[in-house]
This record gives sequence, structure tokens and C-alpha cells, in this order.
Amino acid sequence: NAKHSLVPASPYLICVLFPRVDKDRSGVISDSELQQALSNAMFDRENKGGVNFNEFAGVWKYITDWQNIFRTYDRDNSGFIDKNELKQALTGFGYRLSDQFYSTLIEKFDRQRKGQVAFDDFIQCCIVLQRLTDVFRRYDTDQDGWIQVSYEQYLSMVFNIV
Repeated sequence: NAKHSLVPASPYLICVLFPRVDKDRSGVISDSELQQALSNAMFDRENKGGVNFNEFAGVWKYITDWQNIFRTYDRDNSGFIDKNELKQALTGFGYRLSDQFYSTLIEKFDRQRKGQVAFDDFIQCCIVLQRLTDVFRRYDTDQDGWIQVSYEQYLSMVFNIV
């Protein structure tokens, strides 16, 4: 079922949820404890191999933001959004990409091959875009949307993402 029922991240809710995810009570959610779909590396700001309480709160905020945007554009409540809806949704996050690139995103994240993405595919798409954007911004020092990198720098960028 593509329907999800996340709620906004209140401090109380985070305090209740964090221990449930932190099964070994270490104070850090390990990679194995964090759901595979959340792509830990995006939120593990200190490269500890897991997320702490504050990083978990950030994860939850990202998910609820993604869900709210997804629901806004899933007008028929089907649990799917098409290319144009994906474009509108990602524009809501500040992305300005070409129509051709949105076609590429649909091709990459549409597991059912129906020209649309489900909520979990949308989350994965957002995670990948955010990670790619973070790496790109490190090299875009003058913030003009262009970078020049050597082949090894490019490989390093890719390996930092995968």
C-alpha cells in the first residue's frame, strides 16, 4: 500500500520514536537499525555509521516534509505522482530542472514502469537528489551552478554518494 500516515515531528513524538528505532539503546541508531530506504549517509553528518537523536529528528522532518509535498500533488490519492506532479513537487523544494531531467527521474525511480512514482520511490528520489546536490555544492564554490572537476574528483564525488 502506497499510503503513509506520518505525523509532524513533535519533540514528544521524537522522544518516543527514537528509542524504538535505537534497539540496542546505544544513543545512536546504527545502519542496521535505520530503515534501508532512509539512506543513512544523508543524515549521518559526523560519519559515525549511524544517526544520533538530533539527526533522527532531522530525518523525521525530511520525511514529513516529503510526505506533505507528495500528498499535495497526489490529487487523486492514488499513492502515485506522474512526471508533471513530480516536477511541481520538487520545485516546491527549490529544484529547477529541465523537463528532460524529470523524464530521467521518472525512468530511474518508477519501479512499476507506469510513468509515475510511489511515495517510497519519491523519498528515494529526494534522498538521491539531496545527496547529489550536497556533493555538487561543495565544488560549486562561487554558487553559479557550474563546477569544473578532474576525473579523480568526479570519481570521488560519485563514491561519496554511492
